[in-house]
Amino acid sequence: MKRILPSLILLGAISACNNPQKKEMEPIKWPDAKAPVAEIIPHKRTIHGDTVVDNYYWMIDYFAKGPDSTKVVDYLKAENKYLDTMMKGTEKFQADLFKEMKGRIKEKDESVPVFKNGYFYYSRTEDGQQYYKYCRKKGSLSAKEEVLLDVDELAKGHSYYSATGFSISPDNKLLAFGVDKVSRRQYTIQVKNLETGEIYKDAITNTEGGVAWANDNKTLFYTSKNAVTLLSEKIKKHVLGTDEKTDKVVYDEKDNSNYIGVSKSKNGRYIFIGSQGTLTTEYRMIDADHPEVPFKVFAARSKDVLYDVLPVDDKFYIVTNWNAKNFRLMECPLDKTEKENWKEVIPNRKDILLEYGDEFKDYLVLSERKNGLTELRVLKKGGGDYYIKFDEPVYAAGIGSNPEYNGKMLRYSYTSLTTPNSTYDYDLEKKDKKLMKQQEVVGGYNPEDYATERVFATAKDGTKIPIALVYKKGLEKNGKAPLLLYAYGSYGSSTDATFSSPRLSLLNRGFVFAIANIRGGQEMGRQWYEDGKLMKKKNTFTDFIAAGEYLVEQKYTSKGHLYANGGSAGGLLMGAVVNMAPDLWNGVIADVPFVDVINTMLDESIPLTTNEFDEWGNPKKKEAYEYMKSYSPYENVEKKAYPNMLVTTGLHDSQVQYFEPAKWVAKLRAMKTDKNVLLLKTNMDFGHGGASGRFDYLKDVSLRWAFLFALEGIEQ
Repeated sequence: MKRILPSLILLGAISACNNPQKKEMEPIKWPDAKAPVAEIIPHKRTIHGDTVVDNYYWMIDYFAKGPDSTKVVDYLKAENKYLDTMMKGTEKFQADLFKEMKGRIKEKDESVPVFKNGYFYYSRTEDGQQYYKYCRKKGSLSAKEEVLLDVDELAKGHSYYSATGFSISPDNKLLAFGVDKVSRRQYTIQVKNLETGEIYKDAITNTEGGVAWANDNKTLFYTSKNAVTLLSEKIKKHVLGTDEKTDKVVYDEKDNSNYIGVSKSKNGRYIFIGSQGTLTTEYRMIDADHPEVPFKVFAARSKDVLYDVLPVDDKFYIVTNWNAKNFRLMECPLDKTEKENWKEVIPNRKDILLEYGDEFKDYLVLSERKNGLTELRVLKKGGGDYYIKFDEPVYAAGIGSNPEYNGKMLRYSYTSLTTPNSTYDYDLEKKDKKLMKQQEVVGGYNPEDYATERVFATAKDGTKIPIALVYKKGLEKNGKAPLLLYAYGSYGSSTDATFSSPRLSLLNRGFVFAIANIRGGQEMGRQWYEDGKLMKKKNTFTDFIAAGEYLVEQKYTSKGHLYANGGSAGGLLMGAVVNMAPDLWNGVIADVPFVDVINTMLDESIPLTTNEFDEWGNPKKKEAYEYMKSYSPYENVEKKAYPNMLVTTGLHDSQVQYFEPAKWVAKLRAMKTDKNVLLLKTNMDFGHGGASGRFDYLKDVSLRWAFLFALEGIEQ
């Protein structure tokens, strides 16, 4: 639930034209249109003896009043109209880009089936349909198909529709799932009888969307949210056929800086309640055969200790950072789970981050990260271990969906900047792999036409910052190529090098695409994250600037052709770097940016605020306030020249409220001294992740690409 955006920019674009860097092009001549001017209503904020006047505080109005507020909606619509006017000359190009990108997606497709409890489960898509069908076959892939949920049908008539949290009862007869029709991530849980097709009257509102079934096939546990702050506050128990109002609270989280959730162990024996903040974890558990008993604590929470539990037949494995900066593997007996009973299996290692694991009856598979790259380590019951390694210089790999505890086949995913998303099955006993599916790029794609590199920029304190690059072969490193630099850099979220068919439109038109693994992520270990948060947050921004400067110095690009992109917490990055180094970028795309840091972190009624004090700091503390104020993008807008900018938001965004980017753009308009273009796009129907249909998001990508191409003078 953090401010993490499924990156549309990282997921990309396409085309097949000549490399435009071979001839000089002039940027677009923008229409002579008058930008909206937001009303100024001064609002004073005084804290720690410091008074700040916020002229656009009133924009929070819709959040407070909802549809009754027209002033802010009128302003957002005016900004949308201005964007449409400024980008009108690119409308045909945008339509062509959308058609081109959509044309590379295999419309009729099917996921690789996964096996669980006697059934193969998969989803499939059909020609022309925006959503999908969730299906299964009993015992064999040649068996008759059973459509469990037709999301294409359910989504009809809705501008937004998200179905999530699919969970089958132990007897295979019932399906629980969550539905969000607004894009606020407030899901209503419903239950479908798979034998009769009936959707039960049980409708559990305001939830996270997922459930954990008890083994009696009638009791389910779910996470209930605060209707105002959208925080996950309570775990409740529902018995089918009863009124939601009578659901019993089995756990009430008192620490509003923690996220909570409920899940069932892979072996089906336990139901776990997890409570986790940035720095602490606590699990509770019950026997899934006895949903009536109270949950007991697995290991009591303690400051700075994170842990995850992997149950097997005769013990619990624990992945933890307890006295282990990069995490270690522990084990304990089934009946003695507190920390004093934990025994070390794999120690902490300075150069290897232990990320997570997946348990099987006879194996344990661990995801480890060394030098920023993933390796999979296999431990066999009774002794012996080995690694599954990968060959490309930069890539992304991860443990896939393996719901069958008794299996010996590991499903894992693999991709790189030039290798389409690939699904492998790996025989843990025989140690051989089989490619089950690779993303098809319709119309043809040859990875040999592209080159990838991994280089390292030097940060201001001497730290080496990894940068992954991809471009069309034949690139001349003469500073003339346009380059889009992407990064995220928060929450310890690692940004790996993945393939994107939409991104091909940038590459084929001469763009270089780069990913900077800046501090605040966790690519290079836990310390990498800790050196980019709280009172060290500015490292995130200066690392990104150093990456941009390095790419200019090495003549991959130049200041006149360098572009930056980030979304959500990565949008904070965009806001910071345009304040700190505005002349480095020719253009910036900030998606749903978290830019009003202090005001948001002071308002505990806003979703996510209290959960994230350990990430950003609590501005009610003077030292944290002063540090956050020194970098918060909104606070630091000045009278100076800024680069060309495209800013996006969603009116119903629950992660970064619409008023943050709206206020930021209004203040930028009033303060900036340049004549560069500044555009704000508000999606009036959607939230943080954009459109829900599998093609609609490409319209947003088309706008982003058209903006970049306009700045480069690329017209087709």
